[in-house]
Amino acid sequence: MRLDKLLANSGFGSRKDVKKLVKARAVTVNGEVAKQVKDHVDPSNDEVLVHGERVEYKEFIYLMMNKPDGVISATEDLRDETVVDLLEPEDIAREPFPVGRLDKDTVGLLLLTNDGQLAHQLLSPKKHVPKTYEVHLKYPLGDQDIKRLEEGVVILDDYHTKPAKVEVDANEEEDTRIRLTITEGKYHQVKLMAQAVGNEVIFLKRLSMGAVSLDEDLAPGEYRELTDEELDSLMNRE
Repeated sequence: MRLDKLLANSGFGSRKDVKKLVKARAVTVNGEVAKQVKDHVDPSNDEVLVHGERVEYKEFIYLMMNKPDGVISATEDLRDETVVDLLEPEDIAREPFPVGRLDKDTVGLLLLTNDGQLAHQLLSPKKHVPKTYEVHLKYPLGDQDIKRLEEGVVILDDYHTKPAKVEVDANEEEDTRIRLTITEGKYHQVKLMAQAVGNEVIFLKRLSMGAVSLDEDLAPGEYRELTDEELDSLMNRE
């Protein structure tokens, strides 16, 4: 791996910032001052120091974001702001991407990583990873509507959704606010499921994915790294 990529991926700023560090003779590789950022190093075996401190390289990055309204779940877009645009430069340098997508007007939990294998596991229909949403509906849900959602409804003309779990907010005078848990992720699925029972989604927020729940301390647009416990729960699902 190129030295500048290693340092940028380890949180030492952009490639330009790293170049300044090397020029200032602040970087050593196996005890020798690094001369060029394009030199190649082995993160597993070479000792790389910056200002005398050892660089601990992590190949992958795992982030939890509270996605705000109006931002799209993509790495880049010519018109709209993306979730990657909200990241710090040192995190963008790691080239993370959103795990699945939330609609532009949907908010809440979004995972970003550069670990393609984990992303595949979380998105694979065969893995049945549960995703829970807070859903505000235009009309109250009747018992028959709830039963239909829990048994699965037909969307996209001929697709029958897998059984869902519906929890009605007990504090609501009318049954317009629910928690909906699904184990798949078709395009616009929650909105289409609501339409299938003659309803309409007014507000949609993802609360959890697998065993990882949104950190309510994160304001819209803020993010943090997953804890070891959260990451372990995603990687070691039954």
